[in-house]
Amino acid sequence: MSTRRAVVLPAPNRPLEVVELPGSEPGPGAVVARVELAGVCGTDMHLQDGRMAIPTPLVLGHEAVGRVKALGEGVSTDANGAPLRPGDLIGWASNIPCGRCYYCVQEQERSLCENRTVYGINQPADRWPHLSGGWADEIYLQPGSTIVRVPEGVSAEQVISLGCAGPTVVHGLLGVVPPRFGDVVVVQGSGPVGLAAAMYSKLGGAAQVILVGGPRNRLDLAVELGMCDLAVDIFEHPDAADRVRQVVAQTPGHRGADVVVEATGVPQAVAEGLDICRKNGRYLVVGQYTDHGSTALNPHLVTRKQLQVFGSWAFAGEHYTDYVASLPQLAQRFDLARLATRYDLTEANQALADMRSGATLKPVLSTATR
Repeated sequence: MSTRRAVVLPAPNRPLEVVELPGSEPGPGAVVARVELAGVCGTDMHLQDGRMAIPTPLVLGHEAVGRVKALGEGVSTDANGAPLRPGDLIGWASNIPCGRCYYCVQEQERSLCENRTVYGINQPADRWPHLSGGWADEIYLQPGSTIVRVPEGVSAEQVISLGCAGPTVVHGLLGVVPPRFGDVVVVQGSGPVGLAAAMYSKLGGAAQVILVGGPRNRLDLAVELGMCDLAVDIFEHPDAADRVRQVVAQTPGHRGADVVVEATGVPQAVAEGLDICRKNGRYLVVGQYTDHGSTALNPHLVTRKQLQVFGSWAFAGEHYTDYVASLPQLAQRFDLARLATRYDLTEANQALADMRSGATLKPVLSTATR
């Protein structure tokens, strides 16, 4: 049986290893794709750090884009009904909901599925189909995967530039707390989730988008590409009360923001976000993907300001299809490729280290040298 290269996390707190794993032909309902680009996400850092319970060894990579290599029996179209053929450029949602649990059936909230199959997170490399993560030459897309053909004119780099941040924000910001035309939106965090929130706020008609984050190179890029109107650097202004004053002073009547989006993953940011909201404002907490502990906040603000506070967890297939559908409009307005920095697949350890240090915004692994 022929083998394919894959980047494996052998155990928590261990360096990544490039290994050879067996490839497979697709069974009924499955698709085998040649991976072109795979995103490196903050979640991958958390997995390596042992912050989530995962099976190891594990092929990492819950973000990827590639081309159809082979279609299994019964597969002829993508999730939108468009024909699928070998060679087509495709993206896929990172998870497959079970379709049977309470949250899938009764609540119709598939992102909350209790039994999700997640590529690059809960499918061990030492069990068939082995290639169940995007950091590899190929990936075996199991039956039930949400697979979407990429629109003409959209590149693989544009698809992967926002990785899982794009559909996560489609779910949370567009689905749960959509900005209204003319809103002032403040986004806390300048990683991929924060920048995606800023871009979608712009597309949604926000009158003003203020980005609070760092380091400065990320903020400068966001301003240059038109993702925000104003950027506040948390490293230049380390005092939270000072930042709140600066941001609120930029809002009409110094009332505060209509919508605040937390995209930091830092628990302390939540209290700051409540301070930035205007009365009767809306607050979306979307960045707390892994448990970094509790934080002190004043619940009186929620009552006195009559705030609406929302949470949003990950995304489901429908959010991924909407993300891909939005890419032509996003790519037309913003230079998405500027967000990504390419690394060879064999440089995965360096890519992860550079993300950890903040040296790069969105590391992307390429299989092009194979």
